[in-house]
Amino acid sequence: MIKPELLAPAGDLEKLKIALVYGADAVFIGGKKFSLRARASNFDIPEIKKACDFAHEMGKKVYVTTNIIPHNDNIEGLEAYLKSLEEVGVDAIICASPIIIETAKSATNLEIHISTQVSLTNYESVNFWYDEGVKRVVLARELSLEEIKDLRDHTQSDIEVFIHGGMCVSYSGRCTLSNNMTDRDANRGGCAHSCRWNYDLYDGDEKINNDMSFSMSSKDLQSVKYISNLIDIGVNSLKIEGRMKSVHYIATVVNTYRRLIDDICDNLDIDLPKYLLEVKKAENRLTSHGFIEGMTTIDEQLYNMRSENPSQEFIGLVQEYDEDNFTAIVQQRNFFAAGDEVEVFSPNFETLKFKIEEIVDLEDNVLDAARHPLQLLKIFIPFKVSKYDMIRKIQ
Repeated sequence: MIKPELLAPAGDLEKLKIALVYGADAVFIGGKKFSLRARASNFDIPEIKKACDFAHEMGKKVYVTTNIIPHNDNIEGLEAYLKSLEEVGVDAIICASPIIIETAKSATNLEIHISTQVSLTNYESVNFWYDEGVKRVVLARELSLEEIKDLRDHTQSDIEVFIHGGMCVSYSGRCTLSNNMTDRDANRGGCAHSCRWNYDLYDGDEKINNDMSFSMSSKDLQSVKYISNLIDIGVNSLKIEGRMKSVHYIATVVNTYRRLIDDICDNLDIDLPKYLLEVKKAENRLTSHGFIEGMTTIDEQLYNMRSENPSQEFIGLVQEYDEDNFTAIVQQRNFFAAGDEVEVFSPNFETLKFKIEEIVDLEDNVLDAARHPLQLLKIFIPFKVSKYDMIRKIQ
């Protein structure tokens, strides 16, 4: 059994560090150019270098998305940009357009991955790109386990499969709703998520959705039950989606899959309910298995835009810990008060609970509550914690 890579999203440097600390083997990020997430806090070249330095110190990797579908006016500066990515140590780029792929091949030695935007659903197409010198392909999200296995059996290419996060109602993200409705090009980084808006449905002049609004959105993907199957198939990389998600979401989802993958590969007994409960602690919409079991049904759709609330609220991020007096400096993220029952979520140990007895600011003023986002505070924690550990309120 070969342990697959766990690949996580990172919208900024803080999220990148969290993803890697909480167990990702690699992260994918967007640069300021040629990336599909225009609204994410994308990285400039100096930030990409910082990201690569941090990841490489941990023995991990950074991939940069260059996956727009470029028009003529988007090509300027492409070669220089790709060379800059190579110079700062990027481990691979994720591409959707032949012009970007061919430029990378001719001007750099960057490893090339094919984006899910290319909608690769059969092994002949995968083998075409493999013969073109592509190291890895990110498969379309519309494949079942059976189809992924058939494809794995007929190609030498590394294959990457999405396991968690947002799903698009269009074929692997090839959508033009946003273009037509908002003049924002989804395939050049401007998706307005028009499918998730609320609509009224009419049959002629008669409104037929009187009970709820209609949307075309699918439920988010959640694959906890299928990780063992994907490992057995021989998938090389398991990918989490969500560069615009919060640090708490990234930490929770990444660490859940990290522990699950490790337990499977170590041949330990798998307590699936435990992992299912843990992954639900991240803010999320309703989830389903997507296409993993085959063609989707009404149960995989999210017609009325319902959402799930996280069972735990992220209230603080540990900055440092004084072992002599059991005091942590914590960066506040959401309101909490003295007397709250909380838990520490960490990549280093199983979740531990304690009660906040007292809150003190850095000037040693005692506070009844933490009300100011990002304020640094001191609280007593009766066990050792580390930088990047998270404190969650127990609801």
